[in-house]
Amino acid sequence: MSEDHKDLGDKAEDAFDKAKETAKEFTEESKEKANEFADDAKKTAHEFTEGAKEAFGGAGGENKKILAGILAIVLGWLGVHKFILGYQKEGIIMAACGVLGWFLCGIPTAIVSIVGLVEGIIYLTKSDAEFYNTYQVGKKPWF
Repeated sequence: MSEDHKDLGDKAEDAFDKAKETAKEFTEESKEKANEFADDAKKTAHEFTEGAKEAFGGAGGENKKILAGILAIVLGWLGVHKFILGYQKEGIIMAACGVLGWFLCGIPTAIVSIVGLVEGIIYLTKSDAEFYNTYQVGKKPWF
């Protein structure tokens, strides 16, 4: 019996050693997979960040284009679109003409409204790059 117990003990010890070796291999393999996953995640995050910078770098012009165009059509008589684009002097001129036109016969308000409508249509029909270069970089205040 003692011999049987010894054989069983040796077998158990061998099985334990194999289990330790398998666990060690599994641990190493898991570490490698985790490192690969982390590297892939870093690469993907970097690509996403670069793509977002590229997309939102040009989106400033697009967002102002759409906002300025819609405001020019809807509230052109107040000159709000001029303020959005950074043209304070022109915005004040349009707002003054629009408000004073209400107290006068309405003709100045109608004229400023038509100017706003035309500018809104021009803004929205230009390409994003063309709008950005003309009105935000080039600072062209009228039409």
